[in-house]
Amino acid sequence: FPLFLQVTCNCFTISNGEMQDVGVGLYPSMSLLNHSCDPNCVIVFEGYQLLLHSVREIQIGEELTISYVESLMPTRERQKQLMRQYCFECDCPLCQNQEKDAEKLAGEEHAWKEVKDAVNEVRYPKSKEEWNLVLERCQNLLRRHKGHLPDTNIYQLKMLDCAMDACINLESWEEALYYGCRTLEPYRLYYPGFHPLRAVQLMRVGKLQYSQGMVPQALETLKQAYNIMKVTHGTDHSLMKVLMEIKEECEAMMSIQ
Repeated sequence: FPLFLQVTCNCFTISNGEMQDVGVGLYPSMSLLNHSCDPNCVIVFEGYQLLLHSVREIQIGEELTISYVESLMPTRERQKQLMRQYCFECDCPLCQNQEKDAEKLAGEEHAWKEVKDAVNEVRYPKSKEEWNLVLERCQNLLRRHKGHLPDTNIYQLKMLDCAMDACINLESWEEALYYGCRTLEPYRLYYPGFHPLRAVQLMRVGKLQYSQGMVPQALETLKQAYNIMKVTHGTDHSLMKVLMEIKEECEAMMSIQ
């Protein structure tokens, strides 16, 4: 078995506090965990330290599972990646039922294929000029396909996320909040229960609401993030401590209004 394939199969993508990829690492004991598209555990990082958290009650004798791939992908895409990278076919209930695939690819096919290509072409910008170009392209595509793609289409959702990131980097807080709010319902649909990506997205939107003086809305959003993050990250995680500080600031402002 070639060394390269062993590394590809057993490495983990290291992410920062906001679940953005920053590198890869080998964690031999965690490589023993098997895959499910609907896992009972999630992995988060604290620096280079890998943390495993259960996200639902686990029965005695039940196997611990994590997802090797991004669960947002449609069944066919997940299966292709699992076969290409890990050499197996998943037969979990989500794959058998092709659950939520219709919502993920809702809208006109020519529209979402164009958006998919555009999203795949984006490389992380390194300057404000590059972020401006990314935002302009996102705005044009979102405008052109208005009414043709629902926000629940996964490529439309990725485009909204991309536009939100661009606005944050360009300090266009009000517009960032507009795009962020549009992502919340799709995130709730595709990341039900306890999922770190939904917790982080709620936290980002809550911070934007707070920056716009929308204190009651921010507090409600941050509470939702807190309830998920205490399970997915744990109360000692540095991101959780940041979230608690902002939440407490909101609560203090609410108490004096």
